[in-house]
Amino acid sequence: MYEFPFELDDFQKEACECISNGKSVVVCAPTGAGKTVIAEHAIHIALEEGKKVFYTTPLKALSNQKYNDFSEKYGADKVGLLTGDNSYNRGAQIVVMTTEVFRNMLYGTNFGSVTDNLKDVRYVILDEVHYMNDEQRGTVWEESIIYCPTNVQIIALSATVANADKLTEWINTVHSSTELINTDFRPVPLRFYYFDSSQRDRLLPLLTPNGSLNKKIKPEKREFHRGKTVQKKYVSKDVVRNLYNQNMLPAIYFTFSRKKCDEQMEKCAELDLITPSERAEIQRIIDDYIAENPYLYNNKHIEYLLQGVASHHAGLLPGWKVLVEKLFKKGLIKVVFATETLAAGINMPARSTVISSISKRTDSGHRTLTPSEFLQMSGRAGRRGMDEIGYVVIVGTAFQSPEEVAELVLSDANPLESKFSPSYSMVLNLLQRFSLEEAKELVLKSFGYFSSGSRIEPLIKIKEFNQEKIDECNSFECWCKRTNEDLLEYNKIRDLYVQNRKTLKVIQKQEKKKNRPLSPEIIEFSNKTKEMLNRMHSYECDTCKLFKKHMKTIDVLFRYLSKQKQMEHEIEKQKDIFWNKFLAHRAVLQEYDYIKDDYPTEEGVTISQIRSENELFLARVIFSGVLENLTPAELASVICAITTEDIRADMLSSLPFSTKVRKTLNKIKDIKRDVDKKQKDYDVEDPMYINGFYSPLIEMWVNGAEWDTIISDIEMGEGDIVRSFKRVVDVLRQFCTIQNIPEALVFTAREAIENIQRSPIDVD
Repeated sequence: MYEFPFELDDFQKEACECISNGKSVVVCAPTGAGKTVIAEHAIHIALEEGKKVFYTTPLKALSNQKYNDFSEKYGADKVGLLTGDNSYNRGAQIVVMTTEVFRNMLYGTNFGSVTDNLKDVRYVILDEVHYMNDEQRGTVWEESIIYCPTNVQIIALSATVANADKLTEWINTVHSSTELINTDFRPVPLRFYYFDSSQRDRLLPLLTPNGSLNKKIKPEKREFHRGKTVQKKYVSKDVVRNLYNQNMLPAIYFTFSRKKCDEQMEKCAELDLITPSERAEIQRIIDDYIAENPYLYNNKHIEYLLQGVASHHAGLLPGWKVLVEKLFKKGLIKVVFATETLAAGINMPARSTVISSISKRTDSGHRTLTPSEFLQMSGRAGRRGMDEIGYVVIVGTAFQSPEEVAELVLSDANPLESKFSPSYSMVLNLLQRFSLEEAKELVLKSFGYFSSGSRIEPLIKIKEFNQEKIDECNSFECWCKRTNEDLLEYNKIRDLYVQNRKTLKVIQKQEKKKNRPLSPEIIEFSNKTKEMLNRMHSYECDTCKLFKKHMKTIDVLFRYLSKQKQMEHEIEKQKDIFWNKFLAHRAVLQEYDYIKDDYPTEEGVTISQIRSENELFLARVIFSGVLENLTPAELASVICAITTEDIRADMLSSLPFSTKVRKTLNKIKDIKRDVDKKQKDYDVEDPMYINGFYSPLIEMWVNGAEWDTIISDIEMGEGDIVRSFKRVVDVLRQFCTIQNIPEALVFTAREAIENIQRSPIDVD
């Protein structure tokens, strides 16, 4: 085993031992426990043996960070980087990449054959593997594990999850011999505090030594303003002042609104958190950084950095966030106000974390944080080798009780849930390499299928409950030994008799009024009605006191029989949900003749190489020819509209579209309608977008506008604009690598990329 210059913890030793013995491992440990050491052990073995190691991360920013760390540690010549934006030294022994890039390599598209891609690769380190829970991207981790060759050892590093044993068992089944190293050990233990606004000058321990809620904590009172409940503002200043007085800084202050991040930063800048020498050091670093990144010269947040506070969220420029991270790591920024995205792997250790609320707003309303989300954020507290204790402060609000906070703190992590979801690209890639039956085997290897028992369990319980109700209804005993069918027949005659009698009375009344005798037909109708009455009297039900009860029981029975039928259908659907989705996508592709005899056509191969929310939609746009004869700026503008799903931007831009872009988007609307109809026919729900909010901006940018001009025309966060532009670059890059794209379109795409990729867009 590789000798580290420090004593390893037991779980690290155990994991390194397994790796040395040729086994794959799942390492499940709290944030900050030291999982990277295990990855470094594998890297040392690979370097010594002349083999290669791939290190995958969920985020481009995290990949860039790991690339820089490893380059410093092992030498830049030994480290490569592959993300959607960058490609350096891809033949190196250590290659850092996003998990999507690794998955694409395994498909053998864009990157050459799988054999060439994985030649001499001994280990694949899947960092942050708990991202399998991510709604949009979780499927990438499952695909990577399923398709990874069995001669490559998998080292899966995960934060704490409840079902790590299930994940390990699954990898053991679909890949190779895998051991679970599971620990709740934290090198820097956490201590939890509560801020009660009625006691502004102190932080109260949340729990007593025996683990129960501290009785000194009082629930927050709701304030009212014009009949509405409002939350108290700016408690952040009191919280930060307490942290400063008790030597608990630096801190990450998590809040769930970008606007509040900025507001709280401004408010806390009034506190004197740094020394004059620290301020001078901050100024020096800012000056050097801005000399390299002049577009940040007028950034309005500079004054707050000089007070030792900063905000960090997706609305800020990537280059600005890099500066904040740099200053925070040096201990010069004392408080960073951040959204939860900062909790996702970026290395910004703090002595304390503050959680402003245990609930957050989502697309479907407010909800409480999950235990895993809380663990991810609170786990940022405590710097190994620097702090003996990490502090977590939960701020009291009127919308949560102290009891709910204590319950969340004491909760175990959530289980990993499969987000495996077949796409058009997956269908075409699998059918390119495998028969339909072999593709089915691979789809059924998914973690979702493997863990379907736990997903179906609640449905089975409902089915059992329904059956109990059905049995209960069937146990009703009629004292006359009449069956349910007899009762229903009697009820039918009874209803018909009542209806006929009413009709007869109306007719008789009318005939009497007109002084006319009853016609033979009416007399016959009257006789038939009397016969019905006699038939009714022949049933015991006619005089039975239990008739209504028995009838109600039958109604309940039929209701539960209907529910049971639906539940059985749902259980069958859930059992085969992944394969049925695969077949549904295949059916849509067959409708367009992109699959013939279960093999992709030439255009089908093109779609297999596309990576987007809906590969078919983008391919139909390309094949339609509407993108040809556009200028680079117009092409970027159109692509921006069909790749923007940002709900904050789901509105009309105040800036006008150019005529060519508007006409092109109108044609694309027809394509979208056509694809939408086909998808609905087969119950496929892959999203498609035509959202032109950022389109005029990118058109201006490609035509040479300055960044200040771009941001002055819109009230969105600069980071949002950068992200939308980068997404366009990602799609345009694909135009340059996938097959069957008209040469003129490739040249236009390259020119557009070149014009987009300037500061601040080209800064990670």
